[in-house]
Amino acid sequence: MRRFFVAGNWKMNKTIAEARDLMNAMLPLLAGIDNVDIAITPVYLAVPAMVEQCRSTGVKVGAQNLFWEASGAYTGEVAAAMVAEVCDFVIVGHSERRKYFGETDETVNRRLKAALEVGLEVIVCIGETLEENEAGLTAAVVTRQLTEGLAGITEAQAAAVTIAYEPVWAIGTGRAATPEDANRVHRDVIRPLLVAQFGEARAEQMRIQYGGSVTAENAHELFSMSDIDGALVGGASLKADSFAGIVKAASLVAIADRRAS
Repeated sequence: MRRFFVAGNWKMNKTIAEARDLMNAMLPLLAGIDNVDIAITPVYLAVPAMVEQCRSTGVKVGAQNLFWEASGAYTGEVAAAMVAEVCDFVIVGHSERRKYFGETDETVNRRLKAALEVGLEVIVCIGETLEENEAGLTAAVVTRQLTEGLAGITEAQAAAVTIAYEPVWAIGTGRAATPEDANRVHRDVIRPLLVAQFGEARAEQMRIQYGGSVTAENAHELFSMSDIDGALVGGASLKADSFAGIVKAASLVAIADRRAS
């Protein structure tokens, strides 16, 4: 039985005061939904405030990134152990980190290993650009990113890993991949790679989120696909009603799945 994981990535948005206001509006809308794992990733400075505000609500709070070194002269960076003091999980490899800050498959792997070593759950982002998609390179790009990003990760460690497939051309553009196309990448490319590395039992338990212009309007159709196990939500997570609508869509699909089983 699938348990969906819906995470809101607030990116570089919301001051601490604005974050509090958003959560004040959001939490009542999420109350009572206990069949979906719900999470947010605010900016670093707002993390402690969100942890306090979300305490006892079931909403997890994560970080948007971390550094692989434990300490040292790395101005502006945050170590995994520092994140683990306050957060439940972390995102690594987001396409914006790759595009603007030189993230590579190798550094994604180093960040992932550092996060797992301190007990964090990790969302590992992968996805192709528009040019790669139009050139028919989606499978090749996703295979490279996943293979190199998960290099050296054990079957036991994989229990703490979620994969987020985010086609870069769909992030913040309003152009979501069709549910069928997204599911095809999840089912025919990502899941078999996970099976090859971690075995069928573990791979079937690992969740693969979709990210890229997910909205309350298209969420139900996305979650109804066989291998879409949740969403990493960007812009729609910055409004209480839209994010709650996505979470509620996941809850409804989960209920339907249980009744059908």
